[in-house]
Amino acid sequence: MKQEIEAFLDHLTVERNFSENTIAAYKNDLFQLAEFLQEKGEKQWAQVDRQLILNYLLNLKERGYALTTLARKTASAKSLFKFLARKRIIKDAPTENLGSPRVRKTLPRPLSVAQVRELLKQPEKHPTPEAKRDKAMLELLYSTGMQVGELMSLNLEDVALQEDSVACSIKGSKKRNIAVHRASVPSLQRYLEEARPQLARHKEEKALFLNRLGKRLTRQGFWQILKGYAREGKLDSMVTLRALRHSFAAHSPSPKG
Repeated sequence: MKQEIEAFLDHLTVERNFSENTIAAYKNDLFQLAEFLQEKGEKQWAQVDRQLILNYLLNLKERGYALTTLARKTASAKSLFKFLARKRIIKDAPTENLGSPRVRKTLPRPLSVAQVRELLKQPEKHPTPEAKRDKAMLELLYSTGMQVGELMSLNLEDVALQEDSVACSIKGSKKRNIAVHRASVPSLQRYLEEARPQLARHKEEKALFLNRLGKRLTRQGFWQILKGYAREGKLDSMVTLRALRHSFAAHSPSPKG
């Protein structure tokens, strides 16, 4: 059974690009499932029926797992059986139409204005082109409330500083104009005039925000940058991408103010 689990985890790693943390969690969940099934005398995935899966989930509930953990373990099992059915290792997935525990989503607590200011001050401590880029990115993200994916997808042609706006799109959707708070314009101007030319290695690169290799900065790269400044400002327990976006909604600065 564990051989099929390893094949499924390889699929998630190579073809689905799941993170290491997610792979580790799924591995733990599915090995736990396999051990439960083997204790019940089942050694082949094709022998597992829906009632056995329900017994497994009931066992997890009785052991006092948190609702979020139960939801993840249910999701990992459903994904595995779907994979096994697709590979014709089993005929039908016993988890088909199986419900998952409903987890109430809570909104992240927004940062206070003082905390946002502390975060935005951190790049100013570093005299590098990357720091000027980071200052521009953080202020733009906070002042517009756009998604990080939208921020990373911006090209030079999308910026209209004279009109205090940027045009962004994500996943090929139609572009939308977003008003930019005037307070964030100077840092973006400095980045364009002073820092980006130092980072750019290819004239044909259209991306607005570049990494050290002169290529488009990724969402993962931005997250590492954000975490670094959060640590420097002693805000690492509070700063997340969602918290920063919700801070925009909570503070709601006037774009033209």
